[in-house]
Amino acid sequence: MSGREAGATVALVVAKAPVPGRVKTRLCPPLSPVEAAAVAEAALVDTLEAVLRCGADRFLLALDGDPGPWLPPGFEVVAQRGDGLDDRLAAAWDDADGPGVQVGMDTPQLQAADLDLALALLDDHDAALGLADDGGWWAVALRRPDPVCFLGVPMSTSRTGTAQRRRLLDLGLSVADLPTLRDIDGIDDLLAVTAEHPELRVSAAASPLLAPVSEANEPAGSRVGAGAAG
Repeated sequence: MSGREAGATVALVVAKAPVPGRVKTRLCPPLSPVEAAAVAEAALVDTLEAVLRCGADRFLLALDGDPGPWLPPGFEVVAQRGDGLDDRLAAAWDDADGPGVQVGMDTPQLQAADLDLALALLDDHDAALGLADDGGWWAVALRRPDPVCFLGVPMSTSRTGTAQRRRLLDLGLSVADLPTLRDIDGIDDLLAVTAEHPELRVSAAASPLLAPVSEANEPAGSRVGAGAAG
């Protein structure tokens, strides 16, 4: 019996293994590829742990790369399939085989309550979509997943969120809105998210790496020298 037939809900994470040079490359510079990968690993763990706290029946990680010691127990892992991101999303939902909610690894500040809201909205809607403030989206929930929801939708652009919403509406789906979150793409995003959420693993990993960046961004007059108090 498939997940859809059983009525089981799935929380799906689509992510890359945190390998230097393959993740968070927009943080380089000022971070090195190794430092950016450490930030990516912490963000991924934050995400996976939040997902495990939500009320879904199954937890699935569609991974580009190999699992590592960062993977918490509780996830089924499948390899990503397809060329473009639209292909990979369609394939991941095919593996999910049922209603659920999907996120990536760029919003480690998400909460289990956000995912529970997305799942609850499927009681009265065909889909739910959470936009990112850079024009993309951070979460999508679907009552009846179909590859056509994603295939051909332009990904990784400033209009991806709008295009994804339009595709869902064009398919005749009712779409509920989730809260807007900030993706961690560039260094300014990382500074903002870690300042607002110091409790996260990604904040602990990034703080020592961001100290020189924060100091460089301070106005010259605000930096007090060691002997100034005397």
